[in-house]
Amino acid sequence: MAAEGQQDVSRLLVAWSNGDEEALSDLVPLVYPELRRIARQHLRRRSPDHTLQSAALVSEAYLKLIRARGIRCDNRAHFYALCAQMIRRILVDHSRNRQYAKRGGRLVQVPLNEVLLGTPARGVEVLALDEALVSLSKIDPRKGRVVELRYFGGLSVEECAEVLQISPETVMRDWRLAKVWLYRELTRIGSGVVMEPNPRR
Repeated sequence: MAAEGQQDVSRLLVAWSNGDEEALSDLVPLVYPELRRIARQHLRRRSPDHTLQSAALVSEAYLKLIRARGIRCDNRAHFYALCAQMIRRILVDHSRNRQYAKRGGRLVQVPLNEVLLGTPARGVEVLALDEALVSLSKIDPRKGRVVELRYFGGLSVEECAEVLQISPETVMRDWRLAKVWLYRELTRIGSGVVMEPNPRR
């Protein structure tokens, strides 16, 4: 996004944080392409028979943003961090609803990248990943946030550092340790290997 567009996003985020409801309407066209790209990446990881489309995922996130009043977003990175939480909840809820609808039928799988750990890629069930991430967050909340921001929000290392107010080196260290922890946890419950981030760069 050009510097001028980033300034517009920052200005609109401040206005929205201060209660200007129209600012969100003006903001969405500026961030929609990026949110749609993140949504497409998540949905590509899912099984071919999934029913959720990227436009529907972004629309649902938008509806959640409309309902979220009084949230403070200082910049683009904070906004995408908020969107990461929303996208995670939507995907988990969608997976949970499908599981209930099929009464324990085939669970939704997302493929994970083999590059990170040098092992063949396998699928991981969305609910198992969410459960493992909740457990990690209880032990180390910051590492849980790093995973959420990188994997679900597509934030770069630098953007994660900005949101969490830590150094990029600390983000990378947390990311590496979180991957190892999640790998062990998901392997223990038979769900797969740790995930590739969804980076914008």
